[in-house]
Amino acid sequence: MSTAGPALAGGCRWHRWRPAAPLWVLLPALVLLPLLVLLPGLSHGGGWSLVGQFALAALRPSLDPLVLSSALRGLGVTVGMALLGWALSLVLGLVLGVLSSRQVWRRCSGRLWPAELIRRLLALPRSIHELLWGLILLQLVGLQPAVAVLAIAIPFGALVARVLSDQLDALPSAGLEALEAAGVTPPAALLTALGPPLLPQLLSYGGYRLECALRSATLLGVFGLGGLGTELRLTLQSLAFRELWTGLWLLLAAMLLLEQLVGWLRRRWTMPARLSLSPQAASPHRHAAVNGNASGVGRGGRELVLAAALLLPVLVALAWGLEVDPRSLLRWQPLPPLPPADWGAVAALPWPTLVANTLSLTLLAAALAVGLAPLLLLLVRPWPLGRAAVLGLWALGRLWPPPLIALLLLFVLQPGVITGALALGLHNLGVLGRLLLESAEHRGESSEQALLSAGSGPRLALLYGRFSALARPYLAYGAYRADVILRESVVVGLVGATGLGSQLLEALSSFAVDELAALMLVYAALTLLGEDLSDRLRRRLLAG
Repeated sequence: MSTAGPALAGGCRWHRWRPAAPLWVLLPALVLLPLLVLLPGLSHGGGWSLVGQFALAALRPSLDPLVLSSALRGLGVTVGMALLGWALSLVLGLVLGVLSSRQVWRRCSGRLWPAELIRRLLALPRSIHELLWGLILLQLVGLQPAVAVLAIAIPFGALVARVLSDQLDALPSAGLEALEAAGVTPPAALLTALGPPLLPQLLSYGGYRLECALRSATLLGVFGLGGLGTELRLTLQSLAFRELWTGLWLLLAAMLLLEQLVGWLRRRWTMPARLSLSPQAASPHRHAAVNGNASGVGRGGRELVLAAALLLPVLVALAWGLEVDPRSLLRWQPLPPLPPADWGAVAALPWPTLVANTLSLTLLAAALAVGLAPLLLLLVRPWPLGRAAVLGLWALGRLWPPPLIALLLLFVLQPGVITGALALGLHNLGVLGRLLLESAEHRGESSEQALLSAGSGPRLALLYGRFSALARPYLAYGAYRADVILRESVVVGLVGATGLGSQLLEALSSFAVDELAALMLVYAALTLLGEDLSDRLRRRLLAG
């Protein structure tokens, strides 16, 4: 009794001081306090005039016909590469997802070890960012559009396979068992029982992957693989801000049009499937809601078949127009003489510093993205114009590749971990902000109205009305986003942020195969460990 008393008292004190659930979404924003202290020491005054010119150029983009035609051609190449990479990733993901499903192997052969083996093999391509795939393929087969397509398809296909296999294993098996009891063969029973409920989820996630493919194609262009991204980087480096904004506004229009089209098709075919912070949406790689029902797909089945039939000739025409030749991937170009492996030098690299900088960059960027989204919504709540400005900044953040954000920040900040974290944080803020806003619009409205009627201010009503219901799933999705940011840290590392990414650039430029292999293995290990930790945190939040 005497020992239980203090323990209970300590527990009461903990519950007394633990913040309320709506405040959890704001806790990551506390990272702004040390940042405000550190940023003055990292800034230099030489680039503020350039930042002002960059901002003013947004109001006066170049309308020169040559600039417009060049930007439109670049956008066409980017969209084409994104569509081809996305379509190939869906095919790969569908095949590999079925092959890595425990339920499929259990029903067809009675064994589980093949599914486990395939899952483990798919972890490596999934953990390596598409930029690294693009740079490695660029060294092997040279500069060609097929490199960008394959760089998108490999990691995206592994991601789709993981989601598809998880969904297959999670579906109820009662209908499957009934068909097998009636004498239906296992493959036919699997297709009949699991196909209809799985299709809405695959469509919903496939639509989200298409949006990601467009951003990835732009990012690959920034690093010289063609398309609008290449032009954006060249115009930024040459300080041609008006031409830069011409490309940015065109890219923004394409991104918003794609989001609207994907959202409309998702609602039409999966009924309903809007973005939400449901527990399902907060699970790994499921930004899009996956709670559609099979009846919606049944009503739109003919439309879906027609859309697929129309998409195939479009993809063939795109591959022809972009001169994507799969056979060219088999013709490797001769590499320069490789230096002999020096594993002693590889072991002598400052691994603790490299890993610590990469993890620090990831955590800082994740805290900024997760905490700033609800904080900005609270700040602009009473002002419609402020809300519109925030939405515009989030849209630009989603489409603006992190390396270009980092290059822009280098006008006023010194290179390093904080600059890289700011670039990643601002980009992911656009993704998280959109998700939070769309979810808040459909949840907690009655609670917010009740608080407003009771005399609460608009900010308190939003915080305790809508954000109260979203706190746990939002933080769960934030945990998943932190895992994505860890993969993306290589992107800003390649443009000056210290960490594994900067060392990877040096290894690629010097053809140090031994160092490159070691760095990629460490990066893969970190991303897989982060994936496991984020899964555990997500399950704990959603279970609570």
